[in-house]
Amino acid sequence: MSCPYARQGIALRLQKTCDVIGFGPETCRDFGRAVTKEWLETDGLGGYASSTIVGANTRRYHGLLVAAVRPPTQRMVLLSKLEETLAVREAEYDLSCNQYSGAVHPEGYQNQIGFRLDPFPTFTYEVGAESRPTRVEKQVIVARGRQAVMVRYRLLSSPGTVSLIVRPLVACRDHHHLMRENPEFSTAAEVSGARDVVMMTPWEEGPTLYLQFRGAYFEAWGDWYRNFEYAEEAARGLDCQEDLYSPGFFTRTMEQGETSYFVASLEPPGRLDPGLMVEQERRRRTFVVRGWEHASEEVRAVAAATDAFIVSRSPGKSDRPPDGIVAGYHWFEEWGRDTMIALPGLTLVTRRFDVAKAVLSRYASLASQGMIPNRISDADTPPDYNTVDATLWMFWAAHKYLDYTGNRGFVEEELLPVFLDSIAWHVRGTRYGIKMDSDGLLRAGEPGTQLTWMDAKVGEWVVTPRHGKAVEINALWHHALRFVEELGGQHDGPPSEEVAEQFRARFWNPEVGYLNDGVDGEAREDASLRPNQIIAVFLPYPMLQPEQARAVVEVVERELLTPYGLRTLARRDPRYRGQCRGDQVARDGAYHQGTVWPWLLGPFLTAYLKVADDKLAAQQRAREWLEPLLAHLRDAGLGQISEIFDGDEPHAPRGCIAQAWSVAEVLRAIVEELGGTEMEEGEEAERPGN
Repeated sequence: MSCPYARQGIALRLQKTCDVIGFGPETCRDFGRAVTKEWLETDGLGGYASSTIVGANTRRYHGLLVAAVRPPTQRMVLLSKLEETLAVREAEYDLSCNQYSGAVHPEGYQNQIGFRLDPFPTFTYEVGAESRPTRVEKQVIVARGRQAVMVRYRLLSSPGTVSLIVRPLVACRDHHHLMRENPEFSTAAEVSGARDVVMMTPWEEGPTLYLQFRGAYFEAWGDWYRNFEYAEEAARGLDCQEDLYSPGFFTRTMEQGETSYFVASLEPPGRLDPGLMVEQERRRRTFVVRGWEHASEEVRAVAAATDAFIVSRSPGKSDRPPDGIVAGYHWFEEWGRDTMIALPGLTLVTRRFDVAKAVLSRYASLASQGMIPNRISDADTPPDYNTVDATLWMFWAAHKYLDYTGNRGFVEEELLPVFLDSIAWHVRGTRYGIKMDSDGLLRAGEPGTQLTWMDAKVGEWVVTPRHGKAVEINALWHHALRFVEELGGQHDGPPSEEVAEQFRARFWNPEVGYLNDGVDGEAREDASLRPNQIIAVFLPYPMLQPEQARAVVEVVERELLTPYGLRTLARRDPRYRGQCRGDQVARDGAYHQGTVWPWLLGPFLTAYLKVADDKLAAQQRAREWLEPLLAHLRDAGLGQISEIFDGDEPHAPRGCIAQAWSVAEVLRAIVEELGGTEMEEGEEAERPGN
């Protein structure tokens, strides 16, 4: 498999910012700076391991073993972290660190000389005399399809035998909540005869946690460790202190050059071979980025990042390809809208065609009253169908699937009947007032609902209701009708040409020179300058006159474009909020009122290049626009792209540290718009496994 754009001789080379994402002692020993950089390992089941580059947890969502006990949902923080101490001769040196109110203890970051992603989170520590230092390397590895985390220790150099003391700190709680010492938490721990395995079941109906450190000796010394403080939760106006339980500690002696594994899992240790699992996972990850050799390191990192979001519902090996996409880490589940927007960049650009097909097939099977789910939640409840655009984005995802694979049989036989039924429901009316109006355009919305992607709601306050006829919804409606027509389907809606004509008549606003964000009835027009209008230029079937399309792109570039994506509202609007921080009311109030969203950069670049007269000059400018966002791979979620950024400079990253559609749309735009998409017939990436 070769790089999708290398065949045309265009190797995308952006400004070099890194080879391997890594940091030296000047960063690791600066605690305030180090804890702003987070790493993420995912298991392909919805679970993960994540913390900061010095191992101090700053979020309730951080943990070494955060497992989805009902994949890919119901995530639980089982093992929060490890307290590690290195005993060298008569001295002891801390490797770990924690934030407490007004203090950091212990201060293991002072002994850390490096961190890198290569490809696993790798920590390097150096202690002792400068003439003969002891150097230890630690790696955290999560293998796909296994509900386990492996922590590999290697003694790189030492003047003699050392002892490694590891104390596990256990939470065993839902990842949205915090733990406090309480009598209902069972502290009972069963220890193996060899004293190297500990088994705990803190809750009667909860999962059993296995802790294994081969070659070590476990000393039962149970106690609660209290009042850990999580700075990111405090900044979000949420509860930020937690108690964690430790059943005791493991001690293991190590010689220079020796490797040892600590394993925490939901599987009995006898089923796990950590050394083999690590090497298999390394090979799998190498395969994920195979074919991107001609791209820059940053683009290869984005291609590798796509792997984190593709999930299966079956632990262990499975003959079925993964069929789910997690919207973001740490706290999002599967969202239909996010899934369909992200699907091309995550699965088609990366040649995971079987995954794309499985995802489309699954969501088609979940269609109800012409709608696919908005959210598939953690709870044992039916999916939520409160969205107007998720289903319409599915038409686009299917269109992209057909373009990439040519698999017309699957689209016509399995998807087209669902699409025809969906159009029929939209014409006659479905949930939440979603119904085609007499002019052929699509109307949606009822009091108290938020149906578009701008869906923030605080209590009964819908921040951006956008009831009526929203601009991107009707652009997607036109695309859905036209796509079905090209497939030869006889739908119940009006001809797509008539919808395009009505769209231009209703949405083009000659007074401001761009598209209204929404219209409703004959009187109401919402001329708010938002990025939603770019979708009308981005989609493959033209709806606007060339001069109108160019005007839309120009105003969006001038008023909304930032180094990290598009603002959701122009700064000159009195409702503009330049920072998305504070408590939940403040954050949700700014979420779509000026906050920058990286995923919108994908549609913008496609639209920008579509209307450009000088394509080569436009491509070069687009590369320059991408450089800050790709440099962001070294900030916040390392190797990932954040969910949102502040609208005001310096555009601080906010929200999730890893967002599916942020990664997907950036990669799609890079491949499709800056280098070509020619594919060799039959070429498909091997499924990366479950």
